[in-house]
Amino acid sequence: MTIEEKLTILTDAAKYDVACTSSGGDRRGGKLGKTIAAGCCHSFSADGRCVTLLKVLLTNVCCYDCRYCVNRTSNDLPRAMFTPRELADLTIDFYRRNYIEGLFLSSAVVRSPDYTTELMVKTLTILREEYDFTGYIHAKAIPGADPLLTARLGRLADRLSVNIELPSSQSLALLAPDKKKDDIFRPMAQIQQGILEAKADKLKFRHAPDFAPAGQSTQMIVGASEETDYHILKLSEGMYHKYGLKRVFFSAYIPVADSPLLPSPADFQPPLLREHRLYQSDWLLRFYHFQADEILSPEHPTLNPALDPKCNWAMDHLEFFPVEVNTADYRTLLRVPGIGPVGARRILSARRWRALDETALKKLGIVMKRAQYFITCAGKMTPALRAKPESVLRALTALEAPAIAPQYEQLSLFPT
Repeated sequence: MTIEEKLTILTDAAKYDVACTSSGGDRRGGKLGKTIAAGCCHSFSADGRCVTLLKVLLTNVCCYDCRYCVNRTSNDLPRAMFTPRELADLTIDFYRRNYIEGLFLSSAVVRSPDYTTELMVKTLTILREEYDFTGYIHAKAIPGADPLLTARLGRLADRLSVNIELPSSQSLALLAPDKKKDDIFRPMAQIQQGILEAKADKLKFRHAPDFAPAGQSTQMIVGASEETDYHILKLSEGMYHKYGLKRVFFSAYIPVADSPLLPSPADFQPPLLREHRLYQSDWLLRFYHFQADEILSPEHPTLNPALDPKCNWAMDHLEFFPVEVNTADYRTLLRVPGIGPVGARRILSARRWRALDETALKKLGIVMKRAQYFITCAGKMTPALRAKPESVLRALTALEAPAIAPQYEQLSLFPT
């Protein structure tokens, strides 16, 4: 099999892995990597730069039989496998042609987690030590691998991720019997500890080696099993607090297998809107100081498809409003729909010099189409604040999704 044929197979197999970001990496020294072909994906760094990565699997030959996975051992599809030298040379060739700026490396589990991780370590060792490649590398840690191999991988990569895939032990046992909950969370804890130790060593020794300096992330599949949005958000919140994750990615389940344990491909639609709402809720957890129990509850475990989670929370807590923009603190301002972290900081800075009105808020970039229903300016009510709650709900939903608002109205999601 030629390199081109392997590349076609293994880049296509990597498209189902969405946990692809490139932020926080900054390796000094070296000769390469400091600065659209198949397998190239676009990501964004912490400072907003668009970064192009070669997104590829080391192999799609797998010894596991996860029901939801296209690369499962029982699936009849073309198989391919790079040698560490082939993949390292391919990465350097792509970089020299200015196709990419880094590498996103994942893999199916060939033979065993240890053997697969050894191949990944060899690949990154060639890139880092032989080619002096200092570009961004995101590597997937394999659950169940020896901790020493995972530690070596963390020394070579900028970011590590361990995919949790399914939100509960019951779903793992049903759909991925070869994977165990402890095998997934154990490397997460190890990576977190390695990151903390590396940061402590940096304070003592300037040239101490890095360990996954861009942190770690994970991915969950949404819609393949019966877990609620509340369960998923609580799990995400717990992983942020316990393991210090940079990001939890959500992937709407796409039918790639015909199994009685999975939704039928014939009548199943990928839950893309649900994935979008989960990302919005995750944003509230990470940047808006919300807690999962504020967004959802066991009594109401499903996100509102017609309204974004922040607006939905505001409509459920009208007693919290209106908020006076000239006196409210930062966290209170973040609760107002239409005001984000940047807008809240601008308000705090601008109001030191003058009282803010609607015109001033628009100049500061506040989305008044949403915020006007929840704020006062220097004690003056906005005209929209006098609207009835049902009218506000209709207006917010129309702003959120004008194409689908009439459908939701027919489903009686609006009060009459």
